[in-house]
Amino acid sequence: MPTATPGRAAGATGEGTEAVRPAHSSVLPSGTGITAARIGALTVCQAVLIVGFGLLITGPARNVWPLTVEDHVNEGFERIRTGPLTTLSYLGSEAGNTLTVIAITLLSCVALLLVPRLPMWRQAVFLAVAVSLQALVFLTVTESVDRTRPDVHRLDASPPTSSYTSGHTGAATALYAGLGVLVLSRVRRPWRWPLAGLLFLLPLIVGVARLYRGMHHPTDVIGGMANGALSLLIVGRALFTDGSVAAVPSPRTGDTDASAEVEERPPGSTAVIFNPTVTGEGDREKLRRILEQHGHRAPEFIETTADDPGTGQAAAAVRGGATLVVVCGGDGTIRAAADALAGTGVPLVVVPCGTGNLLARNLGLPLTPATALDAALSGTPHRLDLGHIEGDGLAPTHFAAMSGAGLDAAMLEHTDDRAKSAVGWPAYVFATIGTLRTPRMRLTVRLDDAPVLHRTARMVLLANVGTVQGGLTLVPAARPDDGLLDLLILDPRGPGGWMRAVGVLMRGRRRTVRPTTVDTLAPEGAGTKGVPVEFFTFRRAELTFAVPQSRELDGDPVSHGRGLTAEVRPGALTVLLPTREK
Repeated sequence: MPTATPGRAAGATGEGTEAVRPAHSSVLPSGTGITAARIGALTVCQAVLIVGFGLLITGPARNVWPLTVEDHVNEGFERIRTGPLTTLSYLGSEAGNTLTVIAITLLSCVALLLVPRLPMWRQAVFLAVAVSLQALVFLTVTESVDRTRPDVHRLDASPPTSSYTSGHTGAATALYAGLGVLVLSRVRRPWRWPLAGLLFLLPLIVGVARLYRGMHHPTDVIGGMANGALSLLIVGRALFTDGSVAAVPSPRTGDTDASAEVEERPPGSTAVIFNPTVTGEGDREKLRRILEQHGHRAPEFIETTADDPGTGQAAAAVRGGATLVVVCGGDGTIRAAADALAGTGVPLVVVPCGTGNLLARNLGLPLTPATALDAALSGTPHRLDLGHIEGDGLAPTHFAAMSGAGLDAAMLEHTDDRAKSAVGWPAYVFATIGTLRTPRMRLTVRLDDAPVLHRTARMVLLANVGTVQGGLTLVPAARPDDGLLDLLILDPRGPGGWMRAVGVLMRGRRRTVRPTTVDTLAPEGAGTKGVPVEFFTFRRAELTFAVPQSRELDGDPVSHGRGLTAEVRPGALTVLLPTREK
């Protein structure tokens, strides 16, 4: 785990509490040789997989549906050819041309390295290596799988390579989807999603263009997309993840240097607690001006530290008479400060500066720090619930968004701070790849006074809010002000189970009825086999695992353990929220 430099701060590794790295951190993760070896080994596996699929569709499966209708697809594209469509297909095909991909890759890498004040070496390496690897695998595949081109009139000269895979599509996927990932992490709204969406769409446009021009079978295009996507995942996981695990959050402290400074502040003052790893000097000046515009004169800015990610600073601010506490950081920093502010009545202003920013998203706050602060200061106080949680090896504390164990916590353990700094929340996607094989856990669940439930699960989530990144609603009934907490038990079995689970979770966006409550729980021993997702609501929950599990609090991994006990604290936290227009 990275260490903090003197005078800088960050708390435990995880969402919003990243440790500070030295100014000249390496481009690759520690152990560059091991990283390169890992990329090489996985690339070999990728090549074997793509070659194996090619040999299957050209051999034993060539007379199996849907391969038997591929010729009809190509003939269908030939029949609909028109002048304008042919021109458009030429443009689409050229977007994946070798020279085009090389030129755009070089220009993109140069642009990333020339970013003022913060050259993006890691992002440039990510893009260049991914594009190069897919090209290497493509050459290997075309030498190993001999497939003739479709028996239609081809609009382009046939290159000497095999029809399988589509090199244009593979290169376009590695380049444009890679750029899409970087756009999601660096471009601000309102351009982020439209630009990323266009980049993610380009490989599909290239693939359709190659089919229209008679250059490939549909499975050649699918193989090309798989090649490019796997290259991105392999390189992204190698560059942007490691296995570091954070320590248990520090207990409340009030004797730090920052705390001593707070206690000297006059009553009625404003304390701004910020994580310096995600809140730069320029950001702080913007926040200072906004505070003064709203009448908060001479706000005191206090850094979090590696030993205290915000709890001690917030507690000392309250003792010093602060009547407003502004917290700038990710969910981990917000959680630490909320732990100290619980029950005090001192209003908290959430200024999202982290990677996930789950609490801010669920409260409907703008995700730009200055805009969020301005909106909150123009709003009114609201009382929100907190979850009080403890367990073996976990000191009693609070969480504001979500806590849990299993797959989600293991994913957070494998997400490196450097990954989140480089690409933002897509780093979680890379980390998920290595955690999908997390063993199913056995646990018992007691909710309030209901009978004990025996379950198996891939993941359990204790939720005060329901929506995560990308707008996905994991727990549709969770509300931060309803006096209840919600429990999600995820236990898909096999590909079909995962598909059903994804369907349930995707439908959750439109669900308005509260899921199962403790009054309607199935009795002990009732079968749940084949049920991929369960929802419950409760006021107190006791979870006991058969073996120690990965655990997390608001995006921060904590020590492994065999239990979690959570209880809702209704209205424990006062938060300033923007006034909603009626």
